[in-house]
Amino acid sequence: MRFASWLRRVRAYTAIVEMVPKLYVAYRAWFWAGLFVQTLVLVIVVYFWRAVYADRTTLGGLPLQQTLNYVMLAQVLVPMVESKLVFFFGQMLVEGKLIMELLRPVDLQARFWVEATTFLFIDLFMRLPLAVFAWLVFGLSLPSEPTVWGAFLVSLLLGQGVMFLFNWIFACLAFYTTESWGLGMVQQGVATFFSGALVPLALMPDWLERLALSLPFAQVLYMPLALLSGITPVAEAPRVWLVQALWLAGLLVASRLIFGVAVRRITVQGG
Repeated sequence: MRFASWLRRVRAYTAIVEMVPKLYVAYRAWFWAGLFVQTLVLVIVVYFWRAVYADRTTLGGLPLQQTLNYVMLAQVLVPMVESKLVFFFGQMLVEGKLIMELLRPVDLQARFWVEATTFLFIDLFMRLPLAVFAWLVFGLSLPSEPTVWGAFLVSLLLGQGVMFLFNWIFACLAFYTTESWGLGMVQQGVATFFSGALVPLALMPDWLERLALSLPFAQVLYMPLALLSGITPVAEAPRVWLVQALWLAGLLVASRLIFGVAVRRITVQGG
């Protein structure tokens, strides 16, 4: 009986995974438009950092090529810090669909995690042309050691979990307001800056770097990229994983508690 119940749950989550690629097929024009914009941003970022390094060989202890490798990879991995969860929460509340989601025979948080993870990895796969462009045009250099890639992938998965749980907690604010767009913009801006998506944290002033490292966003993008780009030695990977795992455990508990409280207070436009 338990096995049959478990199998039904697996099938439900599998259906969610199968649904996500169909959305990309339905909106192919968005992919090409997005790829053009991403390529343009990558070119601007590379020339910006070349200008910053014009009169120096290192900055914050990082040579130009290492910084370029980091920022180019950050452009490829920037979907890590993007989230539409608060918008989804706001839309469900406005349309009165939340109760239907809660009645489904799956855990709501697990359902959104499966969907968000699937969206993320499809996004990253679709950005491979951007990585190829960076390699061919700007000499993006990637490590050849399997241990570095292994450390990076584990850190990436842990970071994705941290980001999802933080977004889940933040999205609970939608229960207390009828306007989620502003919340989403605030979350996007703060996460992008403090995750190191714009500037490697190692190049920030000491006080700002310490602040960024004390927030969950650094675990999402900077830590995996620091391992992949050589800023953090691969020997320190277990320490990085431990910190990320602690963030993951703490945010998981907090997210369940906060959602349990927030769901009791639902504000819907018009009533």
